[in-house]
Amino acid sequence: MAASAIMTPLGLAALKSREGVRLKAYLDSVGVPTIGYGHTKGVKLGQVITQAQADAFFLEDLASHALPILSCIKVPVADHERDALISIAFNIGVGGFTGSTFLRLLNAGDRKGCSTAIMSWTKNKELISRRTAERDQFLTPYPKAAPKARSTDAKPVSAPLSTLVPLDVPPIVAPPAPVVILSDVKAPPAAIASAKPTWSSRLALWLMRPWIG
Repeated sequence: MAASAIMTPLGLAALKSREGVRLKAYLDSVGVPTIGYGHTKGVKLGQVITQAQADAFFLEDLASHALPILSCIKVPVADHERDALISIAFNIGVGGFTGSTFLRLLNAGDRKGCSTAIMSWTKNKELISRRTAERDQFLTPYPKAAPKARSTDAKPVSAPLSTLVPLDVPPIVAPPAPVVILSDVKAPPAAIASAKPTWSSRLALWLMRPWIG
């Protein structure tokens, strides 16, 4: 499943901003070797990857987190709600998400209670601004406001323009190049034979080569 089918462009931009990207392996806050956008599977200290590899790991992790938690949501959710929930799951793990109080409240139809319970998932002070932004994202439809990566950020995130192009727009096709048929030239053979080629005529013939064979 494509990432764009799992999250909106704004949701993806917010999640990537929250995770940040590091191309050299490091130890996370609990001592786990991590690389890219929070990727941990098979990572060893000293490992270095490219941006393309970081993006590939991100898509792999997104699918492994998003698909299981989406199957646990029993009520309809709007784009901004789904994006926020996936962002939280990406951070706390599938096990934490599926066993959470906020998921139980969401499935019971208590969105206000769900948003309040989201804030209980702050293991340290550094997570408060991220979790607050995720809660605000859950509560705020995108037409009203774009999400922030963290509540303390001055501006909301913005999605790359390339991700906002509708997929059903037909490609722009250039009109066919004009075909010049030399037999249509109205000049007597003698005149053509006796005429001296000028610099401009030579250039014109050279430019016409792709269409006249």
